[in-house]
Amino acid sequence: MQRRKFTSGLFSIGGLWAVAAAVRAQVTEVTEVDAASGIRAALQRGAESAVGLLGKADGFAGNPKVRIPLPGFLNEVAKVAKYTGQQAKVDELVTAMNRAAEAAVPEAKTLLVNAVKSMSVSDAKRVLTGGEGSVTAFFAEKTRAALSTKFLPIVTKATDKVALAEKYNALAGKASGMGLLKKEDANIQQYVTGKTLDGLYLMIGEEEKKIRQDPIGTGSAILKKVFGSLK
Repeated sequence: MQRRKFTSGLFSIGGLWAVAAAVRAQVTEVTEVDAASGIRAALQRGAESAVGLLGKADGFAGNPKVRIPLPGFLNEVAKVAKYTGQQAKVDELVTAMNRAAEAAVPEAKTLLVNAVKSMSVSDAKRVLTGGEGSVTAFFAEKTRAALSTKFLPIVTKATDKVALAEKYNALAGKASGMGLLKKEDANIQQYVTGKTLDGLYLMIGEEEKKIRQDPIGTGSAILKKVFGSLK
């Protein structure tokens, strides 16, 4: 089968390598199969790394990029808690929300890896040419529904231990009915589950960027071939 070049999509990510592509396209042949293998390897490493970073104590709570706060209106209400003697309870709830996320994330590893392994060449092409949000879009499409189902019981178990969680749902339900809060944020368990997934996908994208920036450091032959030619 004739090997086709896949350089145009590969070099278009973020526009960072467009000039380099024009120069190297004549001497470096990266086929569609190579590119698909490269992006699979990068995403699998990124997914495994993100799960390791987030699925531990302070993985969410200690990372400002993914730390889960109370949503919108309720976060503003919580700011006055220190004046009413409720600050400790609010802090306990926010901590429980983030601990729930940290407990849920390790359950994602198998689904994420399987999604990567089943990635088609067309999926790879979409990730490579889709801009900075393409990694998040891929994983959300392939795993969000299944992971939501897997995460929700874990999150529920963790948040049910906090007395303020029930009051949150009551207040959030009223706020949502008044248009002060998004409907999907009116239940603490569903809100935390959604934010856990958002944080997970964000960090996978961050880790994948690091791999692209230093493919040689990964020690992977296919990553060096596909991404190393851009250096």
